[in-house]
Amino acid sequence: MAETLFIPQEATKQDKYESLVPQVEALIAGEPDLTANLANIAAALKYGMGFFWVGFYMVKEDQLVLGPFQGPIACTRINLGKGVCGSSWKEARTFIVPDVDQFPGHIACSGDSKSEIVLPIIRDGKVLGVLDVDSDRLNEFDEVDQRYLEQIIDMLQITS
Repeated sequence: MAETLFIPQEATKQDKYESLVPQVEALIAGEPDLTANLANIAAALKYGMGFFWVGFYMVKEDQLVLGPFQGPIACTRINLGKGVCGSSWKEARTFIVPDVDQFPGHIACSGDSKSEIVLPIIRDGKVLGVLDVDSDRLNEFDEVDQRYLEQIIDMLQITS
């Protein structure tokens, strides 16, 4: 696949995702390297959807460790149950946070982040990492984001 995304700019969020998801699938198809795929997915989401920050944290021993991302400098390590990412890891579920300042224990890696969605990457019943997406606008994320981001996570070939 060419390394160019074609996303309709004057489209609904759902239309953008419907254009982006098959392009991401083609981008990572046949590439066995996890880091390369995570990096390309982060870039595709950041630039295709216009998000403020997109990245992956992977479970390493007893912490989430920063993986490939796009956006401002980020927190490097997050403990189980801490912040939105650590909570998603601990509870093995997606968190949609309309206002990060209202989330108990939120870790402010960037004061410019206003809302967030974090989705766990689960294989064989075990959380292996999380996809973290931040916006610089309040109430940016909803079930549409969750549905399409889950599709992208499901494309990843990760083993525990």
